[in-house]
Amino acid sequence: MTGPVLTPPAVPILMYHAVAHRPAPATHGLSVAPGAFADQMAVLHDEGYHPLTTAALAAAWREGAPLPDRPVLITFDDGYEGVHRYALPVLAKYGFPATLFVSTGWLPGPYDTGGALDTMLGWDQVRELAAAGVEIGGHSHTHPQLDQLPDEALWSEVLRCKGIVAEQLGAAPVSFAYPYGYSSRRVRRTVRGAGFRQSLAVGNGLAGYRQGPYALRRLTVRRSTGLPEFRRIVAGEGLGRIFAKDRVLTKGYALLRRSRQAIRHSAPGD
Repeated sequence: MTGPVLTPPAVPILMYHAVAHRPAPATHGLSVAPGAFADQMAVLHDEGYHPLTTAALAAAWREGAPLPDRPVLITFDDGYEGVHRYALPVLAKYGFPATLFVSTGWLPGPYDTGGALDTMLGWDQVRELAAAGVEIGGHSHTHPQLDQLPDEALWSEVLRCKGIVAEQLGAAPVSFAYPYGYSSRRVRRTVRGAGFRQSLAVGNGLAGYRQGPYALRRLTVRRSTGLPEFRRIVAGEGLGRIFAKDRVLTKGYALLRRSRQAIRHSAPGD
């Protein structure tokens, strides 16, 4: 007889954005100070957490492979320059892998479409991050709300991002993160159809095997996150209270966005 199939334990996936002393106003709330980031990584090291890349976690769950004790993921969205300047030396100090999701149209260079909210990484820096063990994933091309786009524009955002990363790094990205955390069945099908193997949302909860590889939750780390709260977030303790305001705002905004979408679809000529 075979024993019951055990569901793998949930894993904290930390979501960072800018790491900067003086971030731009648009990124301030979701940024972290370099010293705070260093202190948070010291907590992970001292308390025995073992960081993984997004691809490594998804592959382990897909193959039924064991995870290390106290697994955790460190992820960065958008592609801000401080990830290279401030975060990379700290990650290297502890030998921590991480995942960076880049919005390719926000990075300076031949694909720049404008719209970046702060100083962004250059492609040479992205390559240096990849060489240092940071997984580079996709985050769309221009960072739109993907679930609000028509099919052609949605495919363009996902495929253009994938193609540019592949061209610049010599290997296609396998992980994706939804801008703003917004997705839908159609968006998830598109991301999967484009060849990505896994994708991350937000949700401010622990990531679980039963969420499926295209809707894994993450935990927001922001400038106001102190070390006691950071410890609780990584441990998965009191998340309902810590993120209560986020969840109320998310529900309210979801209703507004659905209303806008319904109005758009019912407009003459649609």
